[in-house]
Amino acid sequence: MRIHVVDSHTGGEPTRLVLSGGPDLGRGSMLDRRERWRTELDAVRAAIVNEPRGSDAIVGALLCEPADPSCQFGVIFFNNVGYLGMCGHGTIGVVATLAYLDRIRPGNLRIDTPAGVVGAELHGNGEVTVRNVPSSRYRADVAVDVPGYGQTTGDIAWGGNWFFQVQQPSPIELSLGNLDELTAYTGRLRQALEAQSITGSNRAEIDHIELFAAPRNPSAHSRNFVLCPGRSYDRSPCGTGTSAKMACLYADGKLKANELWIQESITGSTFEGHIEILNGEIIPFIKGSAFVTAEADLVIDERDPFCWGIPG
Repeated sequence: MRIHVVDSHTGGEPTRLVLSGGPDLGRGSMLDRRERWRTELDAVRAAIVNEPRGSDAIVGALLCEPADPSCQFGVIFFNNVGYLGMCGHGTIGVVATLAYLDRIRPGNLRIDTPAGVVGAELHGNGEVTVRNVPSSRYRADVAVDVPGYGQTTGDIAWGGNWFFQVQQPSPIELSLGNLDELTAYTGRLRQALEAQSITGSNRAEIDHIELFAAPRNPSAHSRNFVLCPGRSYDRSPCGTGTSAKMACLYADGKLKANELWIQESITGSTFEGHIEILNGEIIPFIKGSAFVTAEADLVIDERDPFCWGIPG
């Protein structure tokens, strides 16, 4: 069994686009197909992104036929522990990869995802602007007791994934030298949210934690650290996290429609963002660049005891 993939990175965060040989998920909505994959063929997900072929940082993207006929293609995003609703850096990576393969030209696209239809514009210089799903703040000023760290206050927000965004400046400096401490703190915070039954709407699990600090780049407005599902940190500024952040800023009167927001990641990469208001909804736009790093066939050999990945 061979699975053909193209790897890229967006602001340092890797995306592995599955072009052929992936699971046959049949028809139905993108949510239905994602659920079919989760319940019936999850071993294929682990084989694609987990060790020994992958790593905790890789986000996979399965290219498939869209359920919405207005879209050019569909994408289901996944990682080392499960599946994502949307992925901003991954969408930029998918579009840049399709351009590298000469499958698309500069212009506008519509992409079907489990979180809804996403727009993307491939610019002539290779940059990509993502028009994300409507984003919003669900709850503000939520207090959570984090064992070993005390009380932390933050906002619960939706940007295509659920986020707990800590309001106060991070108690740990946002630097690559502090990754272990940052991961321990945000991991404890995520566990505390679950233990204290703090969720998104409809009891949805909050699976992303985001910290903020002053930027190092003088052109940026903020620096972040994002703990993703599976305890990997986002090397990019996180497209869905930046969308959720801008929704909170707008709710607080700190960001206006069409006002530029530049989000810096812990690695120093940046996304340019802004929002538009359409029929009362906050529509985020994220611009960034991705670069192809590899093209390969993943080989699934049933004689290999780790052919379906090393369980995480």
